[in-house]
Amino acid sequence: MSQFYTSTDHFVLLPALLLAMFGCAVLLFDFWIFPQEQLRKHLIWFVALGEAFTAIALFRQYSFLNEHGGELVAFNGALVIDGFALFFHWLFLAATLIVALISYRYLEVREEHHGEYYGILMLAQCGMFFLASGTDLVTMFVGLELMAVSFYILVGFLRTDKRSNEAALKYLLLGAFSSGFLAYGFSLLYGMAGSTRLRDVATAVAARDLKDPILLMAIGTVSVGLFFKVSAVPFHMWAPDAYEGAPTSVTAFLSVGSKAASFALLIRLFTALGAARSVWEPVLAGVAVLSLTIGNFAAVTQTNTKRLLAYSSISHAGYMLLGLVAGNDRGLQGMLVYLLVYTFMNLGAFLVIIALNQKDVAGEDVADLGGLIHRNPGYALLMLVFLLSLAGIPPTAGFIGKYYIFMALVEAKMYFLAVIAALYVAVAVFYYFRMVRSMFVEKQEHAGPLTTSFGMRAALVVTGLATLVVGLYPEPFVRLAQTSLMR
Repeated sequence: MSQFYTSTDHFVLLPALLLAMFGCAVLLFDFWIFPQEQLRKHLIWFVALGEAFTAIALFRQYSFLNEHGGELVAFNGALVIDGFALFFHWLFLAATLIVALISYRYLEVREEHHGEYYGILMLAQCGMFFLASGTDLVTMFVGLELMAVSFYILVGFLRTDKRSNEAALKYLLLGAFSSGFLAYGFSLLYGMAGSTRLRDVATAVAARDLKDPILLMAIGTVSVGLFFKVSAVPFHMWAPDAYEGAPTSVTAFLSVGSKAASFALLIRLFTALGAARSVWEPVLAGVAVLSLTIGNFAAVTQTNTKRLLAYSSISHAGYMLLGLVAGNDRGLQGMLVYLLVYTFMNLGAFLVIIALNQKDVAGEDVADLGGLIHRNPGYALLMLVFLLSLAGIPPTAGFIGKYYIFMALVEAKMYFLAVIAALYVAVAVFYYFRMVRSMFVEKQEHAGPLTTSFGMRAALVVTGLATLVVGLYPEPFVRLAQTSLMR
């Protein structure tokens, strides 16, 4: 048995094992120990315990790498723990814990508080683990599907809400379609390399003629699958409906957790396809510009805050893709910084929208933000910080993310792309400031109390501080991104 499952394999896999075990345990606890509605709020403590054990496992891995250097390879190269993987694992843990903390009160208001919600959150995080650490096509695909199936369920979690049901069905159908493309692309890469390991795929691609139709088809189909997962144009059509129909807490998790995990997968795959950069670089550049264009201009016309932030997330995907297009360390560093700051600032914006939710008021329209400065000045000021950061205005964290993307493009002498990306900041400022205007200038539409809880307040403090601290003192976070780059 030891030859198939070594102590190193166990050490590398331990965070995923803990997430899977606690996720399944939450499902059992909900059924056997906390069947009553009023007791289910205690499940959040079990989730917190699971995340604490996962954090300890990640810290042990970090300490090992810090002491010995290099990387930890498990299952004959199918999984790896390196600085890049740990960067994303900590990001996933923070996002999952914040969403779990704020979900209880929101689901209680919507009368849909069920214990399986927390178990599925942890299983989705388990899938994300394999996307960041996977160095094998099969491992990556299994992780991707575990995450995707979890989100299909979570998007449709409001069982009596037709919008939620419709959003889940659309997401499921389009997600299965994109997974088919990705699986076909993976099969072509396997056929070329004779192996599912990324290192063997990279060697096989380097040995191929760049005009080989099999190689072109493999890159094309893999790109289609990945562009869907990061909601990049023209494979973005699922995002606005899924974001609008899903429970707002799920929308928050989908917008940051799924996107970060998908970008981790995208970076590893396109790094392995680096020998064919001349083939995929123009495609990525075109998709990035289209995402910036359609995402920003479509957001201008939105009156629903969740749809507005969905189109906003499409434009942010465009900025992140430009970091990969730049093709230098600064670009990859910029992508990691951008994903870090995007997680906190976007989560924060959705937290304020969740706070607007009341029993008879969805709180999802821009008009629902009206007069927020008078109803709750603290929430209004935090939302202002998040929106300024999303727009990329200094001294917030969002400015740092965009700055490194722009610098990477300038270093790569891609001046046209840098100018286009900078110009779209002005468009973003316009639609974000519509929300600011509603909060500070317009009259309040609904005077009811905001949805709040200890978890909500704690999550807002964490996301608000992170957004400001990274903007005001970015050096430690920039160094963290630099040391996390794949070599």
